[in-house]
Amino acid sequence: MKLILGLLDRLVLLIGVIAAGCVPSFIVQYRQRAGGRLDQLLADLAPFQAVADRSHGGSLDALIRYHLQSSDPTFHQEGEALQSMLDAAEHLRAILHGLDTDLLHQCSYLLLHHDAGLMQATWSVFQPGFTLTLPSLVLALVVGGLLWVLFLGLLYGLIGLFRAFAHGVHGHSRYR
Repeated sequence: MKLILGLLDRLVLLIGVIAAGCVPSFIVQYRQRAGGRLDQLLADLAPFQAVADRSHGGSLDALIRYHLQSSDPTFHQEGEALQSMLDAAEHLRAILHGLDTDLLHQCSYLLLHHDAGLMQATWSVFQPGFTLTLPSLVLALVVGGLLWVLFLGLLYGLIGLFRAFAHGVHGHSRYR
């Protein structure tokens, strides 16, 4: 039994280190996807920016207001769509700005401020990779070690509970 538990706890440690070591790769792919989406949005907005440059002093906000003030429903809906595109671009800029930091802060930013749709899209095509930089290796070892210690605590806690329960059951049956 000790051999199996020893192998199991080493396996948990190994899996924890490898999984945590892939986090930086996921963050890179998330950033690339966010950057790609922003690039596409900016390309889609470019013709509207050209119209704004010619007719509204370069202000996309003025062009959008012009569309929104129109009594033509289609024209009004175009204004709403343009505003939605601008809002999405700002959201993506905020994500990229939030990830423009060290690895620890990138991890915390993703945990607290991630975009669920972007996270799902990144995960659906995620290609695991183990980045061999000092921060990545430290993250892998620390998180893997913490997961291992958590596993050991749960494992030995359950074993202790089982032994206490077994001892309690046998202890009570002797005194009856």
